[in-house]
Amino acid sequence: METFERARLDAYFSRIAARFQPDDRPASFLITHLLPERPAFVRGMAKVTDLRAVLPKPKSVHGEAQRQIEADGYTCDRLTRAVFSDADRAVQYVEARAPGRPVVLLDVGGYFAPALDRLCERFSGRVLGVVEDTENGHKRYAELDKLPCPVVSVARSPLKDPEDFLVGQSVVFSTEALMRSRADILHGRTALVIGFGKLGSSIARLLHAKGVRVTVYDIDPVRRTQALSQGFAVARDRAGGLEEAGVVLCATGSLSLRGEDFPRLRNGTYVATVTSSEDELELDGLPDVYERMQIGEHVTRYLTTGHYFYLLNGGNAVNFLHGASVGPFIFLVQAEIMTASTVLARGELVPGMHEISPADRAAIAATWLDYFNR
Repeated sequence: METFERARLDAYFSRIAARFQPDDRPASFLITHLLPERPAFVRGMAKVTDLRAVLPKPKSVHGEAQRQIEADGYTCDRLTRAVFSDADRAVQYVEARAPGRPVVLLDVGGYFAPALDRLCERFSGRVLGVVEDTENGHKRYAELDKLPCPVVSVARSPLKDPEDFLVGQSVVFSTEALMRSRADILHGRTALVIGFGKLGSSIARLLHAKGVRVTVYDIDPVRRTQALSQGFAVARDRAGGLEEAGVVLCATGSLSLRGEDFPRLRNGTYVATVTSSEDELELDGLPDVYERMQIGEHVTRYLTTGHYFYLLNGGNAVNFLHGASVGPFIFLVQAEIMTASTVLARGELVPGMHEISPADRAAIAATWLDYFNR
């Protein structure tokens, strides 16, 4: 990012912060993909909250971005699901960084969900709430028996639609780039897209535009009817779809392929995902059956007697290999996260799932257009 681009981005986030600035800044913990443009977002979050720690998603850490954030004076801590799956460790961690403070938790993927009850109950300060950025994280919070605090979800915001569409494009780009590294291409193969939400539907449309035969499978029958109405073939079940596919793109945000599904793959099938391997793929038992061999950069062959398939990027999101860029549209989502934090800072929301108001979204969009519609 060039100097003038950084200056424009900082000015944009400063204007968002000025519009939605809370009376009192709560402490915050920020889970984020640490991509090259992310330091500006971190500085923006620090304008509306007292940022106690940045927790980079471990599979998407850009070294220079982390160095910049640390040079700006912010703490980067190591993120694992284990830290926040254990309630005692979660409480100890937050106590160590923000004792007695009002706190906002900024999440990507439901990391805080397992310990949220205990955090709200035992933390010496007050958990004002959570801001969640992703669909799988949204589901993790929505599935809790009873939310102990407000959760403001950005996952289903209309401001996130451009990002979701462009992430789908980046997934297809990276999948084909890895295939081409083996002198292979998408064209001529049948692709199975598992999950027909925002990302899956974007992936399916782009594959179709590239001349790929696309089949869709989703556990939700409503989404299967949507896929059918848009002209895609729809698999009656996952097993049948897998047996016909030459490329499988997993876009559920939960579990797409279980251990017993892999033997159903055709020989030479490529498997790619839009999120982390622990969310999408059940890989733990495969080494007992399959021999793994790295046959190219970020391409692993799984081989057993009479059967083989290729796993891209170790089962993690393929688009992060090429920057996962969605251009300036990501700044719409980041501004909404900042705004959601200020909504929580007021302390007026009851426990449960929430979204920011249409008026706040319109103000964000108008500000974004001033800076990036050039």
